[in-house]
Amino acid sequence: MSRFYFAYGSNMNPARVAARGLRFDEIIGARLDGMSLAFDKQSREHPQSGHANLAFARGASVEGVLYMLRDDAEIERMDRFERAPINYSRDIVVVTTARKRVAAWTYFANPAVTRAGLRPERAYLEHLLAGQPYLSNAYFERLRSIRCVDD
Repeated sequence: MSRFYFAYGSNMNPARVAARGLRFDEIIGARLDGMSLAFDKQSREHPQSGHANLAFARGASVEGVLYMLRDDAEIERMDRFERAPINYSRDIVVVTTARKRVAAWTYFANPAVTRAGLRPERAYLEHLLAGQPYLSNAYFERLRSIRCVDD
């Protein structure tokens, strides 16, 4: 079990996570190596748009927001918002912070709900951009430059 949750998608917005009832004590930035950010998880509400997912990519990394949860079982609150295990599966990854490496929960989209060529909606991308205080300037600018389906 882990007391950490690594968010790389819309849950990089701490206000969204708090509104969903996840209880946490600390938030810091973290990086997941060997992965790249993809928007290939098909939105249920807007099938023409994509939500965030992780893709294996040697030499790449994904930055995100690391929440230190109040207890090990706290992550189960997020499962219903991620529709786990239907839309996303939850697994433990090792992320790097400025101070150390930690094991953290994160979500991977199930292949049955992914589709190539999708782009996020602007409102969805804004949740990722809300994680700016926890991201490097270069990564934030890369997120900011993503073309959205409704631009």
